[in-house]
Amino acid sequence: MTTIDSATAGSPQQLSLSTAAARQLASTAKSVPQTQEITSRWLQQLLPWVQTTGGTYRVNQRLRHLAGGGQVAFVQNGGAPRLLAPTLTELPPLHGCQDTEALQALAERCTEQQYAPGEVITAFGHKADQLHFLVHGKASRHGTGRYGAETTLGLLSSGDHLGAQILTEPQSIWEHTVRAVTACTVLVLPAGAVEAVAASAPGLRAQLARARAPRAAVNKYGEAAVDVAVGHLGETRLPQTFVDYELAPREYELSAAQTVLRVHTRVADLYNEPMNQTDQQLRLTINALRERQEFELINNPEFGLLHTVAPGQRVHTRTGPPTPDDLDELLSLRKQTKILLAHPKAMAAFGRECSRRGLYPDTLDLNGQQVPAWRGVPMLPCLQMQVGADQSTSILAVRIGEDNGGVIGLHQTGIPDEYEPGLSVRFMGIDDRAVTSYLVTTYYSIAALVPDAVGVLDNVELGHYHD
Repeated sequence: MTTIDSATAGSPQQLSLSTAAARQLASTAKSVPQTQEITSRWLQQLLPWVQTTGGTYRVNQRLRHLAGGGQVAFVQNGGAPRLLAPTLTELPPLHGCQDTEALQALAERCTEQQYAPGEVITAFGHKADQLHFLVHGKASRHGTGRYGAETTLGLLSSGDHLGAQILTEPQSIWEHTVRAVTACTVLVLPAGAVEAVAASAPGLRAQLARARAPRAAVNKYGEAAVDVAVGHLGETRLPQTFVDYELAPREYELSAAQTVLRVHTRVADLYNEPMNQTDQQLRLTINALRERQEFELINNPEFGLLHTVAPGQRVHTRTGPPTPDDLDELLSLRKQTKILLAHPKAMAAFGRECSRRGLYPDTLDLNGQQVPAWRGVPMLPCLQMQVGADQSTSILAVRIGEDNGGVIGLHQTGIPDEYEPGLSVRFMGIDDRAVTSYLVTTYYSIAALVPDAVGVLDNVELGHYHD
């Protein structure tokens, strides 16, 4: 009679060496360390990088006489919204105003009004006697076409304002009808309140006097005009002119992204086969720095593309999702747009709108990869284009290049201990715990050479689906 050991009962007898045991004597095939953080970083790939000697790049431009026109800001802590007084300088007549007390007094005299969808905020031909600041919602500007039909001239959204002309032309009228598209919250500042504040604020009175003074001739971009004679005959006296420059042009200083990489000497000495541990640590660290660099090139509040878009280059979606009409309007604001940057979810939303209309975007070969395109402009995925809590985002349109007044990247090469162009890895020593430290640094910035080099489609809503 055969006796069966209870330890082997119910399982077949092992006839050869197990794989678990064999792995202890074998070297397995393996990958280098992987990370989900690495993205395509199209912006860094396609930007022309300009050597920035001295760490600063100055953008010289023709003198501009029109300033301001940006968006105002609001604060709301559970109560009624309030206008952030310093942002009143975004109104062209108040640009450069130093009287902070007067600006605060103006902000405090704003009153809140609510408008339902379809309600008229300003009516064409009526006297303009109020400033309107759009706190929340979306409104459309309407005019009259050649044959009397109503035409849509554009959209307004949070932060936009109406009626700045009343500060320089008290008897002006509304040139357009503005109608609420959604429910709108508006702060209203009467012209009488402005005059009352100015009566007791010398700084504000002087600012308004300068704004009301005759202006120099400008072209359609607000630049000092260059006088040219055309169509003349005989010995006509020709105009005398010159091209004036900005006296205080903007300067971009290189920003830095840094970290200290630490590697224990025991790891570097004993575990370098088949992969060098220090090299792999550096590779992953450098990728993290480059990802942060891409984020800053887009989102940095001082020089990032989203924060340097000129007021006239901002477009709002008409219905919420990004439609072909919205992208066409965005592209129409500049010449030679080279790339569109969008979050992948925004690209998917645009694809849904195209499918709904029976349209199929083109594809282009870009650096050996097939990418979607609209009107011949590649639309590139960019995870650094952030999606807000309300599932909205933006789409950037960028012209690239120094020769055509586009966007350029700034860096400095030839720095000490350079590991890649504009990036250095500097040995910092070994501490008393036998840990080696390396300082990893990259220097960078980005500059838009003229205002129309970059534009943005704002308020792109991602949660619209069609049956």
